[in-house]
This record gives sequence, C-alpha cells and structure tokens, in this order.
Amino acid sequence: MSPIPTVTMREYLLGLQQRITSAISEIDGKAFVSDGWEKAPGEALQGNGITQILEDGPVFERAGCGFSHVSGPKLPPSATQHRPELAGAPFEAMGVSLVFHPRNPYVPTVHMNVRMITATPVNGGEPVSWFGGGMDLTPYYGFEEDAVHFHRTCAHALAPFGADKYPRFKTWCDDYFCNKHRNEQRGIGGVFYDDFSELGFEGGLAMTQAVGDAFLHAYLPIVQRRLATHYGERERQFQLYRRGRYVEFNLVWDRGTHFGLQSGGRSESILLSMPPLVRWAYNEKPIPGTPEHRLVHEFLVRRDWL
Repeated sequence: MSPIPTVTMREYLLGLQQRITSAISEIDGKAFVSDGWEKAPGEALQGNGITQILEDGPVFERAGCGFSHVSGPKLPPSATQHRPELAGAPFEAMGVSLVFHPRNPYVPTVHMNVRMITATPVNGGEPVSWFGGGMDLTPYYGFEEDAVHFHRTCAHALAPFGADKYPRFKTWCDDYFCNKHRNEQRGIGGVFYDDFSELGFEGGLAMTQAVGDAFLHAYLPIVQRRLATHYGERERQFQLYRRGRYVEFNLVWDRGTHFGLQSGGRSESILLSMPPLVRWAYNEKPIPGTPEHRLVHEFLVRRDWL
C-alpha cells in the first residue's frame, strides 16, 4: 500500500478522535486525559496510538476513545477467518474505537468503531486493504424516538453509497451484536460492516469517513434529551445488571477485542470499553409490566426502526 492513503486515513482518524472527545467533554464539563503510547522495540506489534479517557464525570461515568496504528508480522486468527488466503500475512491496522458509559441510566451506552487493515500476501502479490466499522446503541430504558433517530442517522450517512448498504449493515449489526449464549441482542443495533472492499479503496474510505462523521449527529441529541431525567436506585441497579451483558459480549464474542489481545496489543487500550461498575445476578428477570421488562421484550429484539 502506498504511503499517501495511509497518511490520509491516519490524519482523518486523529481528527475524528479529537472532534468526538471535544464534543463529549463540552457536554460533560470534564476534560479527557490523553495517554499517548508506543510499542517498544522487539514486541510482536510495532506502532503507536492515543488513548483518551474520561472517568467519573457528571454525565459520563466512563468514556474511552482510542486511536491506534500498528503493524505486525502476521495477521491473528480473528482477522483471517473470512480471508484464509491471508493467514500468516504481515499487516498494518489503524482505527478509532470508542465506548461511552453514561452515569444516568436513561442515557444509553454507545459504541462506534472505524478502521482499516492492509495485508501483504505471503506468497507475493499486491497489498490488500479492507475497511470495517459501524455504531450501535445500548439503552437501559427504551425510547422509540431515540432508536428511530439513531437508525435514521445511520441510514442517511450510508445512502450515498448504495440503497443496499443500510439494510445490509443493519442486519449485519443485529447478527453481530448478539449474545448468542443467551439468544439476546446487546442493544437496539445500528450498522456494522467488516472485511469491506467492494467499493475499492477510495469508495471504502469515503464510506467509512461518512460513518465516523455521522456519530455525533446520531448520539448527542439523545444524550441531551435524557441526561436530566430523574432516576433512583432501582434504575441504577438495572443499569449495572444490563452492563453485565455488555461485558459478556465484549469478552466472549467481540472480534475487535480478540484481534487486539491475540495480536499482542495494548491491554489497557483494548479494554477501555469496559464499564467502571457492573453487577451480575443469578437468573434475574424483569417483572412484567415494568419499563425494565419493556426494554427486554420490545427493544432488545430485532426491529425495523425506520
């Protein structure tokens, strides 16, 4: 891969990270701590990144947004399960990934990721690049207007790249962000795509940038609408319980987490998605007729939100 596209993607990602963290800091009133890092010589991965973290803020209990740009001698298994011809290929990967855990249970948790991977086949040939990304929303209390707004923003961002993109990526998101061991969706979904190269490098880059640029439009209006909602101990305990499901997905099913850990990535940055507090309870089930029951049975199901 030529240096110019790599520089273009890196500059975009660094700018995206700064735009997002600045907007979140403005809402919260607390600044992100910026933790720059670089892999030491001799480690399995080489590269650098910036982890930005906000903890114990009045609005966000924990908000992490990380940029990384690394290269390694061979792709880990999590990256080649759909591309067996690239098994063992040297690679370069860069991306921005974020997870924001609000304090108020009426404000949903959100995840967004945009990334690019380039690999050089071990038996020769031109480097192969592909993109991945998307965003998804995980509410603790369901509001239809929030879900509709989030999905409409995703659909609008993808519309210039083909009428098929939003419905395909929405279904992909529902399939991916599912705790299969519980047969339960993680949240109300959004869009997700991986191993994407069908539009070529320029098309894939433009689409990925459109997804990244849409994030603040998708999430901030929901935060502003819900952050002053009164809540009590009942809502707080339900939020902590549902966060347990979030942790289960990230550790058991998430390919991004597996990729980072399998490739020798920086654990603190990879696990920035974890909530600061969480609880598990044996066989706890919401009482029928409650908002908690409504979340599970009306929102954590696959729906056409448009």
